[in-house]
Amino acid sequence: MANLKEIRSRITSVNSTRQITSAMKMVSAAKLRRAQDAVVQMRPYALKLKEILTNVSATLDSSDGIYSTQREVKNVLIIAVNSNRGLCGGFNNNIIKASNILIKQQEGAKVKVFSIGKKAYDLYKKTSHHPDGSYPETPYIVYESLNFSKIAVFADAIMEKFKNGEIDKVILVYNSFKNAASQVVMEEQYLPVAPPVHQGNKKAVAVDYLYEPNKEDIIKDLIPKSLKIQLYKAVLDSNASEHGARMTAMHKATDNATDLLKELKLTYNKARQAAITNEILEIVGGAEALKG
Repeated sequence: MANLKEIRSRITSVNSTRQITSAMKMVSAAKLRRAQDAVVQMRPYALKLKEILTNVSATLDSSDGIYSTQREVKNVLIIAVNSNRGLCGGFNNNIIKASNILIKQQEGAKVKVFSIGKKAYDLYKKTSHHPDGSYPETPYIVYESLNFSKIAVFADAIMEKFKNGEIDKVILVYNSFKNAASQVVMEEQYLPVAPPVHQGNKKAVAVDYLYEPNKEDIIKDLIPKSLKIQLYKAVLDSNASEHGARMTAMHKATDNATDLLKELKLTYNKARQAAITNEILEIVGGAEALKG
């Protein structure tokens, strides 16, 4: 059994850790509320805009629909949306695992991983999948003050590369926020814009839109804006998921620290009682020896 000094040292260490994890849980809970409100407000708009984008793109010819052009896939870009920090359970590992599986699936294609978030960025910059210098630098700074304009810069660069033929396919990988305890890894085709999906035996219905002032100007503005919104929504989803995952992880860590403290205190009391009993026995033994 460990001596009393060692047990006291462990109790102090675990207690300090519990205070840190409890504080991190409360900070994440406060951040989660704001992040959750942001993504809940953005989601209906983003989903409706994506539906319009899909339907409009299906009606365009090859000259107008530059973002829906299907080409032979030689160059693939994976946008991995993760976080800058750890201590959030399997949040980052799930994105990295999904990205690695996608890399293996792109047989015969050259794959690059553009990471919005420092964890995956630090991992892939050591591999052949790290994008070259023509991509925007340090994409993980977006989380310092998350806003649409920062995400739009990355979306513009990626759309430009697709338009120029440098990229043939773009896949978006991120954690979709479900609730504080649950996040779902999503894999979505970002570019080219996919046609309307057939549901069962039903054919996808093409929607005929009325354009005002004219189709060309609206499409020129609508499609790029919609793609920026889709990326921004994914980052908002990931941001809320990160805080939810960290809050859950820190809650479990705090509970585990509390349980460990109870065990250590019980062990300490047993060791202390054993030491006291030992001392009493030694005193009684010494007294008996003196009598003899």
